[in-house]
Amino acid sequence: MDRLKGKTAIVVGAGSIGPGWGNGKATAVTFAREGARVLCVDRNADAAAETAGLIARDGGRAVAFAADATRESDIEAMVSACLEAFGRIDVLDNNVGIAEVGSVVDVPEAEWDRVFAINLKSAYLAMKHVIPVMAEQGGGAIVNISSIASIRHLGVSYVTYATTKAAMNQMTRTTAVEFAPKNIRVNAILPGLMKTPMVAHSAGLAASYAGGDVEAMWRARDAQVPMGHMGEAWDVANAALFLASDESRYVTGIELVVDGGITLKVS
Repeated sequence: MDRLKGKTAIVVGAGSIGPGWGNGKATAVTFAREGARVLCVDRNADAAAETAGLIARDGGRAVAFAADATRESDIEAMVSACLEAFGRIDVLDNNVGIAEVGSVVDVPEAEWDRVFAINLKSAYLAMKHVIPVMAEQGGGAIVNISSIASIRHLGVSYVTYATTKAAMNQMTRTTAVEFAPKNIRVNAILPGLMKTPMVAHSAGLAASYAGGDVEAMWRARDAQVPMGHMGEAWDVANAALFLASDESRYVTGIELVVDGGITLKVS
């Protein structure tokens, strides 16, 4: 449908931790299928290259770029690489994140700092260096991938994940207000229980749900959702597509919940 025709997008976290479709990978491919040129950014160079290769085989345009999103020098290089390759930045999708289990009593200080750097600092740095480019161009759209864990306790003890995502929501709101006069829209997506490689590879989540049994974890998570099943990466990608496109040109500062109804439940 060419909903992003003529636009350039950066997807940070465009690779996948394992086989299958993670949110960032699906979003990068979806953006490209809708006409965007995509810079596929991931800490894992091979994962970024795999996503860029999928886009190229579809007939789209993509460049893979390896970066540690917690390092400002890497983010500066990412922005420069996108401008060199495509000349502009219209869309930024911040999709970097990890879910480590533990309560405030359990989490070591170093782990607290690590999760905050990956989940929150990465988005701050990307916006810090992309927004000036968008402002100079006359506008742009930023999509931050948060989580329903930012607004609900889901029965899993992962205080660092929930806290960083809650902070991301407020960073999204304040940034949306501050840069709306520059025609820069900033929105968040709050995915619910998703069936993605990141969840499958999280030993802590599997242990919390089903004693380490991944298949049993899938069944338990399906049962929590009013619709009867978890979401997929494509559900997040389609929401990101709407927020990145001009169809949402009057939408900024929202938290778009994509969760099959789970946050509507009392318990």
